[in-house]
Amino acid sequence: MLGEDLAYESGRILGSMCTKPHRFAAHVYGKYIEKNLGDPGLFPATQQIERETIQMLGTLLGKSDVAGHIVTGGTEANILAIWAARNLSKTKQDEIIVPASAHHSFDKAADLLGCKLVRIDLNDNFQVDISAIREAISPRTFAIVGIAGTTELGIVDPITELAEIAEQHNIHLHVDAAFGGFVIPFLEKAEKEKLEFDFRLSGVSSITMDPHKMGMCPIPAGGIFFRSEGMASAISTNFTYLCGGETTHQTIVGTRSGAASLATWAMLKHQGRSGYQKIVKRCMELTYQLVAGIEEIKGLEVVIPPTMNVVGIKSDILDIDVLAQKVREMKWAVALFPKHIRVVVMPHVKAPHIHGFLEDLRHITETIRR
Repeated sequence: MLGEDLAYESGRILGSMCTKPHRFAAHVYGKYIEKNLGDPGLFPATQQIERETIQMLGTLLGKSDVAGHIVTGGTEANILAIWAARNLSKTKQDEIIVPASAHHSFDKAADLLGCKLVRIDLNDNFQVDISAIREAISPRTFAIVGIAGTTELGIVDPITELAEIAEQHNIHLHVDAAFGGFVIPFLEKAEKEKLEFDFRLSGVSSITMDPHKMGMCPIPAGGIFFRSEGMASAISTNFTYLCGGETTHQTIVGTRSGAASLATWAMLKHQGRSGYQKIVKRCMELTYQLVAGIEEIKGLEVVIPPTMNVVGIKSDILDIDVLAQKVREMKWAVALFPKHIRVVVMPHVKAPHIHGFLEDLRHITETIRR
């Protein structure tokens, strides 16, 4: 029945921000699959390991004493951040300022919480327009969102400037680093320093960062991180009926995978900083090979030089929808946006896959141009 499913190890899934989990992380997940953090009184050691996991990831994000949880994914994490920001706001505020590049999870958050999204256009570098953010702030604004690794192109918004604005107006700044959170900290030093986005900036209140993307952990392993326990407690719900005794939830779901936290903890210990640096370095090297190959194909170009391992492919002379259709007919799974094709060079992608894709892309482009 699964014969029609694509497999990451084929190397032909080029449009996804997820990947095949590391075999060690998958082993740990399978071994402890019955652990339920929704009832932590039954699994106190698992709860303690989740706390250590959040601490380790918080250190990666510039602050070890953060609050948070391993959750189902970036969507739940983003909703939790906006939920907390709404509850922490002092007055009847109901507007969230987001970039035009914001993930659709913020639409879900606004709908669920009865809030209004104020969308801000992007500048020529596909970052949110800072001057437009300043103009959009009103007495109804309770949160600003910045992206560190946009869905479309992997762009990082000017988070430093957003943090200054948030502090100036005493507004919650949430950074959606679902993808970039496991990339930026492991880039070369010069590149990393240009992309400040985390708790080292005092105006950043919360961050989303997904271990099941570039962290190579099994799904579901998203991450939500708050600067303080006080922020996280704004969405606390108490329960008394559970088998393990009274407990508090700060997540949307009740029953929650403990195996995901254990696998993430194990993977962080197994790889360490050096291991993830090697993964990111290899992905970036392949990304630059892909960009160089695209630039040699007549009629194609990259939308913008990549910030991380996400590449947008556009054409001024070819119909991008037709191009994507032909690419997919050759069994390459790419993502399609209104003006470009997106390729994400994840850890399952190897050099032969990049070369094969470029060869097919060149052939398809020549065929369409005839």
